[in-house]
Amino acid sequence: MPGYDAIDLAIMRTLQDHGRISNAELAERIGLSPSACSRRLDILEKNGTISGYHARLSNKALDFKMMVIVHISLSGQFAKTLTEFEAAVKLCPNVLVCYLMSGEYDYILRVAAKDLEDYERIHRDWLSALPHVVKINSSFALREIIDRPNVGL
Repeated sequence: MPGYDAIDLAIMRTLQDHGRISNAELAERIGLSPSACSRRLDILEKNGTISGYHARLSNKALDFKMMVIVHISLSGQFAKTLTEFEAAVKLCPNVLVCYLMSGEYDYILRVAAKDLEDYERIHRDWLSALPHVVKINSSFALREIIDRPNVGL
């Protein structure tokens, strides 16, 4: 990968799989001193390569058993329209992902719901109330095949 050497890649690969690893253990695994490893890690964080450290929670364990892919069409694609929609959709706690799209729909959302009744509530109280929405198309995931949290390095 351009801009990264073998040590940077080793740090990133290790952290993708072991985000809670100590600096001392990370340094040992990749063959650096703890201070050199810490400096490298600091650079990767400051330049935005590492954007954060997160606990990955199980939607199923939290009783969100339904995943819905929602296609949204807006009344137009003016800057003000997009800005207002995007500000509002960020407030919906059940929207896990939102993408601005090219093609038939303006946005695609991934929405977590506990069940069909919960999704009806989300649709009624949140999605239908989003500004400039003229069409909502919902598809219900039957089974998750893959959900990679990281890209392959």
